[in-house]
Amino acid sequence: MSESLVGLSAELGQVVSRDMLAVSVGSGSVAVFATPELILLLEKTAVAALEGRMEDGTTTVGSALDVTHLAATPEGMEVTATAEVVGVEGRKLEFQVSARDAKEKIAEGTHTRFVVDAVKFQDRADSK
Repeated sequence: MSESLVGLSAELGQVVSRDMLAVSVGSGSVAVFATPELILLLEKTAVAALEGRMEDGTTTVGSALDVTHLAATPEGMEVTATAEVVGVEGRKLEFQVSARDAKEKIAEGTHTRFVVDAVKFQDRADSK
């Protein structure tokens, strides 16, 4: 992979709905934006940062996430996530990720993805 990917970034937003709450997804008993939903949004944002930049037949897969969920967000409030490629080592891509709601930063951390051959990767998984 090329160092030219460093600096690529994306921003995605979504409004916290009832089905995204901790009490709804089983990750807690309170009606706030669930950490698993936050992680999903951060991964989607990292994928979006690479849109149109992968070679034909390749894709990326997530392999690590180190995120601190800093603050709670209630239903109905918008959350905006950002992801930026900050490092490339061969097939390994390192992202800086964060999220905010309308009031404050709610998450920050890092995310690692690897570039893979999509067909070979799927075939290996299917052969299990």
